[in-house]
Amino acid sequence: MLIDTHCHLDREPLAGQLGALLDEARAAGIGRWVVPGIRPEHWQGIFDLCQQVAGALPAFGIHPQASAVADEDDLARLEQLACRAVAIGEIGLDRNCADMARQEALFREQLRVARRHGLPVLIHCRGAIGRLMAILKEEHAGQVGGIMHAFSGSIESAWDAIRLGFAISIAATVTYQGAVRPLQLARGVPLEHLVLETDAPDLTPQRYRGCFNRPVWLWETASQLANLRGVELDEVTAVTTATARRILSLAI
Repeated sequence: MLIDTHCHLDREPLAGQLGALLDEARAAGIGRWVVPGIRPEHWQGIFDLCQQVAGALPAFGIHPQASAVADEDDLARLEQLACRAVAIGEIGLDRNCADMARQEALFREQLRVARRHGLPVLIHCRGAIGRLMAILKEEHAGQVGGIMHAFSGSIESAWDAIRLGFAISIAATVTYQGAVRPLQLARGVPLEHLVLETDAPDLTPQRYRGCFNRPVWLWETASQLANLRGVELDEVTAVTTATARRILSLAI
């Protein structure tokens, strides 16, 4: 079954109709969802959800948008929760947020938590790929690897990440009219280094724009990736699922 490596099941409007949405996804052959944390106040809800929902896998992290309000107590709590997670994330850098120095310090601390617990990291990056890659190398993030969430960097940056043990996540941006860089990545990165995500309820596929994204639409991205590469859909599903399992250390 397909693995959605980034899906915010705890957010509305998904949370309010989660049973029906996941039944729909399971019927279509999607069976696991990584649920990333954004803010410390969301972590307990994510943990509880993943305890109750078969196939939901928790990740805990502090998004760069929350860096201004994060403190040492939050990092201590992250350290405690790490043993219950499949990944640390989503974490990273974002040029649209204030105080890059604070973002960088928080990013480093979370990478260190991931290394101490042997967990992969889910990386958010906007407008700061050079600095982010430098920090990943300085903090030895290659020891744990991870996933470059909804990656929109260059092929060269993708290869830098791959050499550090990261997979490149393909989202529904590959379906968007006028998309350029997502298509270059989908065609140019070897399939064995790609994984799939919805980022639901965000990043709705092109033909459903105007609606919130839903878990079953992971197939829109998988199908488009197969079309772009000129391969069978079964190959895309098998290879990306195997890569997700490897990165996240999932037994089955």
